[in-house]
Amino acid sequence: MWLVGVWEPLERLGGNVLYQLRPDLGWDSRLAAIVIDENSLQAYGQFPWPRSRYVELLQALAKSPPAVIGFDILFLDPSDDDDALAAAIKADGKVVLASVGYQETVDGKIQQAIAEPLPVLKAAAAATGQISHTPGPDGISREATLFFTSEPALGVAMLQLYHRSGKFPAVELPSPPPNANVQKVWLNWPGPLQSNRTSGIIDAIPTYPFVDVVEGRVPPNAFTDKLVLVGYAAEGLDTIVSPIQKMPGVYLHAALIDNLLNHRLLQRLPAPVTWLLLLGIGLGSSWLQFNRKFPQRLALSLLLPVAWLGIAFAAFYLGNWWLPVAAPIGTIVLSGSANTLRDQYEKQQLMSLFAKQVSPEMAEMIWSRKTEIFRNGELPAQEMTATVMFMDIRGFTTISETMAPPELFAWLNEYLDAMSNCIMDCEGAIDKYIGDAIMAVFGIPFKRNSLEQIKRDATNAITACLAMHDQLQPLNENLKSRGLPAIKIGIGMHTGSLMAGSVGGKRRANYSVIGDTVNTAARLEPMNKQFTDNNPYNLLISGDTFELVKDTFNGMQVGEIQLRGKQESTKIYTILGKK
Repeated sequence: MWLVGVWEPLERLGGNVLYQLRPDLGWDSRLAAIVIDENSLQAYGQFPWPRSRYVELLQALAKSPPAVIGFDILFLDPSDDDDALAAAIKADGKVVLASVGYQETVDGKIQQAIAEPLPVLKAAAAATGQISHTPGPDGISREATLFFTSEPALGVAMLQLYHRSGKFPAVELPSPPPNANVQKVWLNWPGPLQSNRTSGIIDAIPTYPFVDVVEGRVPPNAFTDKLVLVGYAAEGLDTIVSPIQKMPGVYLHAALIDNLLNHRLLQRLPAPVTWLLLLGIGLGSSWLQFNRKFPQRLALSLLLPVAWLGIAFAAFYLGNWWLPVAAPIGTIVLSGSANTLRDQYEKQQLMSLFAKQVSPEMAEMIWSRKTEIFRNGELPAQEMTATVMFMDIRGFTTISETMAPPELFAWLNEYLDAMSNCIMDCEGAIDKYIGDAIMAVFGIPFKRNSLEQIKRDATNAITACLAMHDQLQPLNENLKSRGLPAIKIGIGMHTGSLMAGSVGGKRRANYSVIGDTVNTAARLEPMNKQFTDNNPYNLLISGDTFELVKDTFNGMQVGEIQLRGKQESTKIYTILGKK
């Protein structure tokens, strides 16, 4: 997304925010400006002026000689005063005149060219510097054109002359690009032009109206050894918008000079480094938010952007680096959203398997402990110990033959709903409905690591059976009052090792259990028909299950049989009640 410029408009806004947060750096004290303002226009008439006015200005500046004078004014067309102005420029010896870069088409090819000052003026000047400038897409000036082909910016040309004099400390200056292309740099605007933003008075850089300088209404040494820029300040002549405020265009060159003198041009990361940074932030924030609860993820989603904004601010203020702001914060938000969507998908997957099998409370517990059973978007099979229960209606085939289908289904569903509630209330999971039969499991989907947990599952299973017996009595009374058949049930139960996992294909799967434990419980259930004595709850359990619940429930061994396919005999118990 970064490479195709999606984030760049927001990055520009982020850069504006950094400027608003940062304390003012302060403009370099070696700068001064002479501006053609409203007072000057009122005194000398509307622009353009005769060039004799600039002769007067240079003569006035001779009383307080600047180090360099840079004109942010183009002298491209001839006039009657050109010779006089050329003589004044040559006499001063420290004047840099403005040129401007443009594009032209030659033989069908676009080429870059420079519009220079009049030859007579260029010959008299110490140097020329281009004032080409294009604001950003949002109209804000963040860049300066350092070189247009081999022509340096006005500010660069002024500093070259400044250092050639040998009177001032040397500053490392950029060289022209080897391929004669346009070279731009990011400006680090030092601050507003007003020390008091509400006053409207430009004083952060000493600034004097043109008319006051010519008529001697400035301090005697106001420009001595200064880098003086001459340009427009009247409304409508040359206005730019910096990330801080709207201002006259001459201060764009002042900002470039300030940055070069103080080695504080803004730097931005190369595109490949930015891409790697965003990749690292995306992976890191995803890792930090992975498998965390929503409040934790929400806190991270708030703290991580604030932390990055702090890093970007420190780099901007202390290191003159304009790091991306919007893209990393957006990446953090997107990675958090991706984690949330992944969680929602996994929750949907889990809930689609468990929502109809367990109580809502159990379903939420399963979700909160999903990392124990969910791996790479799937539910892998695992071996565990659980209690399996089978139950069905005695004589269901005969009953179904006497009832119309709509009536039969309503009667059956009323029964299944009542029994299912008892199972779920005791932390059991409905594995499946098989016609009139119910298969339920106690002890899934989390693996039990202690005997106490296995005992609790078996106890819950017996408790659910007793609750179903109690629930069946009022249900039968209600059915009889409506002329419907009463229901008798038989239950079989066994505890042992089994395999639990997702069973089915890609288009449809169920969470289920398989193994010998399931088969044993299924075979015990129909034996209720032969073991009717001392069996008040129509419940037969294996000896393994009874060993787990004998401290809680009274029971009696009623038989011992050799189940088909099993080498060892199975003891059969009934439950007589709770102790």
